[in-house]
Amino acid sequence: MHAGVTAVASGIILPVREFLLVGLISAAVAFLMTGAVRLFAFKVGAVAVPRARDVHAKPMARMGGLAIFGGVLAGMFLAHQLPVLRSAFAFEQTQVRGVVMAGAIIVLIGALDDRFELDGLTKLAGQTTAAGVMVLFGVQWSVFWVPWGSPVGSSLVLGSDQGSLLTVLLTVTMINAMNFVDGLDGLASGIGMISACATCVFSLSLLNTSGAITAYPPTLIAATLAGACLGFLPHNFQPARIFMGDSGSMLIGLMLAAASTTASGQLNPDTTGPQDTLGLLTPLVVVAAVLFIPLLDLILAIIRRTRNGQNLFSADKMHLHHRLLDIGHSHRRAVLLIYLWASVLAFGAVAMAVFDPVVVAWTVGIGLAMALIVSVVPRLRSKDSIPD
Repeated sequence: MHAGVTAVASGIILPVREFLLVGLISAAVAFLMTGAVRLFAFKVGAVAVPRARDVHAKPMARMGGLAIFGGVLAGMFLAHQLPVLRSAFAFEQTQVRGVVMAGAIIVLIGALDDRFELDGLTKLAGQTTAAGVMVLFGVQWSVFWVPWGSPVGSSLVLGSDQGSLLTVLLTVTMINAMNFVDGLDGLASGIGMISACATCVFSLSLLNTSGAITAYPPTLIAATLAGACLGFLPHNFQPARIFMGDSGSMLIGLMLAAASTTASGQLNPDTTGPQDTLGLLTPLVVVAAVLFIPLLDLILAIIRRTRNGQNLFSADKMHLHHRLLDIGHSHRRAVLLIYLWASVLAFGAVAMAVFDPVVVAWTVGIGLAMALIVSVVPRLRSKDSIPD
């Protein structure tokens, strides 16, 4: 299916061209807004001063999330003007409005943190409030695959309370996970763009299957987020001129969770399987993979510091991106390698939900093996260069 052509399959119209246009407008607006946001951040004092564990050497403007949110709003506004995509806002479909309102709340909390460095409890309260607003507007999980029941598991249809609780937990988890990933220039914005693109592809496949206007919200949410991240990335890639700050990383986490959650309502409880759930959780799979090594390092560090009587919250450089820098990769190459890992995992998870999972599993395995080899090449070279 050509991306620039509105496709028709089995009588179902896939407005691919419209979604692509929305994404491009989001990218353009985010790109143009970032310069003004940078000046505003310096004026109000939202500046990141280098710390011992940071990789930047000079004060850097934060609040880049304002530009990302501006791009998202522009894409949403355009979608509302397009005859086909306007359906995402009509017929009781209030999910998109709920996501926009929740995004405004999380960006406000993040912007205040970028300027005044709020305490963790206040930020958690803001994150929970934003997730709760989405739930009030009907954004909640509907069906989930569990590995028990019939020979290959069964579908668990969630009640209102169960769906609401799962939505809040997943949203808060995703928000903080993206916040944790934001450690190198362009890292969080690139991972957000890759995850959003993969989620958009998965949502389009659901739209092709269901053909219902209720499948528009997840695709629209993912398309606007992917475009906004793309527009912000040139300003944020190494050497960065502005950081997205918590206003950006928390917004990306919230919208990725929203896209996955709204897409869950398009699954058929009678046919939902592990591949569908994996596709829905694509953003979380990608971020979890990026966080695996730093989380393992964190657990080991806690054990080590507890044993030695040290402060558990001592700053260090043990994240995955720091490990890649230690191996010998440059700043840019470390980010690009993480992009490679994220792309293989994200699109592999989506492909597994759409195509033959056995073939996809082999393909993803080969891709991950190649990514691993490329990642450790500097260390292998350094060992070979050591004289006997």
